[in-house]
Amino acid sequence: MSTITYLDNNATTRPDERVVQAMLPLLTERWGNPSSGHHFGAQVAGEIEEARTRVAGLIGARDSEIVFTSGGTEADNTALRGVLAADPAKRHLIVSAVEHHAVLETAERLEYEGVTVTRIGVDREGRLDLAALEAAIRSDTALISVMLANNETGVILPLREVCQIAQSRGVPVHTDAVNALGKMPVSVDELGVALLSLSSHKIYGPKGVGALYVRRGTPFRAWQTGGSQERQRRGGTLNAPGIVGLGVACQILQNEGAVERTRIAALRTRLEAELRRQFANAHIIGGGAERLPNTTLVCFEGVASEALLMLLSDVGICASGGAACASGSQEPSHVLKAMGVPPPIALGEVRFSLGRFNTDADLDRLFQILPGALRKVAAL
Repeated sequence: MSTITYLDNNATTRPDERVVQAMLPLLTERWGNPSSGHHFGAQVAGEIEEARTRVAGLIGARDSEIVFTSGGTEADNTALRGVLAADPAKRHLIVSAVEHHAVLETAERLEYEGVTVTRIGVDREGRLDLAALEAAIRSDTALISVMLANNETGVILPLREVCQIAQSRGVPVHTDAVNALGKMPVSVDELGVALLSLSSHKIYGPKGVGALYVRRGTPFRAWQTGGSQERQRRGGTLNAPGIVGLGVACQILQNEGAVERTRIAALRTRLEAELRRQFANAHIIGGGAERLPNTTLVCFEGVASEALLMLLSDVGICASGGAACASGSQEPSHVLKAMGVPPPIALGEVRFSLGRFNTDADLDRLFQILPGALRKVAAL
């Protein structure tokens, strides 16, 4: 397929060429184990520490508070399990109902292991019920986990308020910032979080690497054991090329992120204006809430999103939908269910997420093809 119009940047991003070039020497020349005692390995360890400084700098953390992981999913798992393991007397966890599966499925597994989990709902715009969250906190609450911005809708959750409530009760807060980082400014001190997950491949870095921020003094016990790496907080040989790539990706964002976000927001404004103008059955989900500047979740009422996405994919337009096929029947995503979006609307869910390499030409091509694709799906 010669032409690819990539509008799925919340799923993954194309690695920046500057990131790729920085990684190559770690694969071809400086390939030593950073945990080895010789100078060859120590050279790699030094590059990892430089990357750690870059990651910490992007979010306003101390270098010592950054724990490298294999990605956002591991970071989320480690945050929940690490805090719960640190104080076995506290067996209560609070999460939002619209978390990524990396949090929700970990919470479900913890329930099987005897942890009580409270899930906090959202309104029709995806805004968190803060009163319900405050009422849910108990004396044995170990952790509150609320994402910074939803990966499907782009709705930004009120983390500062969550942290203020939690701090008044002495409960640490973890946030999954995987889809927020790079699309909005992120400061761990301004938010007040104790733990924060991030992932490289969502910010133009390589797949297979991420990080967990753990604020100094936060109760935490290593979940992945087998070595003394990462100050004994995460065992295992470090992915040196990936970590160096993540560090460069963070440095680029720190230098260029503000200008990039402004440009992408203008593209998103045009995208949503055209969707509203051209399609009477288009519903912008979460449009009344504060959202990330790159994300549009549109539901085409009466349309099966899987069929539409397949037609778009056939001509090289990459987008995604939150609906999944289960037992031969399509069901709305858990996020749209939590928001109370009616099934005839929710089943037409399509997410367009813009990024660094998108231009107006991508939207021109989308709107050349989308009307015909919708007509074909309607005729099925």
